[in-house]
Amino acid sequence: MSTKTSKTLTEGQRAYEAKRAAKAGMSLEKWLNAKQRDQEAEARARQKAAEPPKPKKNTLFSRLMERAQKPL
Repeated sequence: MSTKTSKTLTEGQRAYEAKRAAKAGMSLEKWLNAKQRDQEAEARARQKAAEPPKPKKNTLFSRLMERAQKPL
């Protein structure tokens, strides 16, 4: 489920995260899960921002303006 579980943390990292979790009033596992969800949400937001915008559908007015700009 999470890529960085408590088993992959070193003792120093685990202690640091435990202090942050205690300060936030959460258990260590709950803190790590919340942190992982935040990272995934941020990655999705970055990916969505990187996608090019969808092209606008040509309306009647835009088609007429396009034709008016073309040389005869």
